[in-house]
Amino acid sequence: MQNKIELKRISHHFDTSEERIELFHELSHTICSGETLAIVGPSGAGKSSLLSIAAGLEAPSEGTVSFTIDGNQVDTLYMRASSGFIFQQFHLMPELDAIDNLALPLRLKGNKAAYDIAASWLDNIGLKDRARHRPHQLSGGEQQRIAVARAFVSKPQFIFADEPTGNLDARTSASVTSLMFDCALETGCGLVIVTHSKELAACAQKSLRLEAGRLEVAA
Repeated sequence: MQNKIELKRISHHFDTSEERIELFHELSHTICSGETLAIVGPSGAGKSSLLSIAAGLEAPSEGTVSFTIDGNQVDTLYMRASSGFIFQQFHLMPELDAIDNLALPLRLKGNKAAYDIAASWLDNIGLKDRARHRPHQLSGGEQQRIAVARAFVSKPQFIFADEPTGNLDARTSASVTSLMFDCALETGCGLVIVTHSKELAACAQKSLRLEAGRLEVAA
């Protein structure tokens, strides 16, 4: 059964001490498992807010968001538990080494094979020899590869990535991009990415542009 996220006429704004900032108005879109989607547009357009709403991390100011997993409509808590997240900042636990960081999501779910699975992922991403290195002992690219693997390790239905290559050089960005899309293809999850990178967006099956409150298929 297909998993999907349905955004129905959602609007979003935030208030400052002086004014109300309208990000977007009555947007509708359906995101399905098995597809890769890039959301592009200028800074301040509301891309990260749209991503957070689609992931169930934030509620829209108006409109509705519904989540369907395995044919059943689920709540936001279930949706979050069924998702993986990748950010521009790597968000690895500084006191944990690479294998502990990777195993953590599995351990939190009580998976007794957490370390075996984490070791297999480290091998798959070419960092087996970094298993006992802490984040400060790893390069930015190595940290982000672990962050990508951590997002996929518990086999989520959707992955949400916010500027995942924003802190990386061109060569490392290409490597991390390849890893994300290979993992998405292998697992069959939905991959939703907010990015300013034309190269990254071009790898997605579909690109949407959010600008001036409108969401349209990117040219």
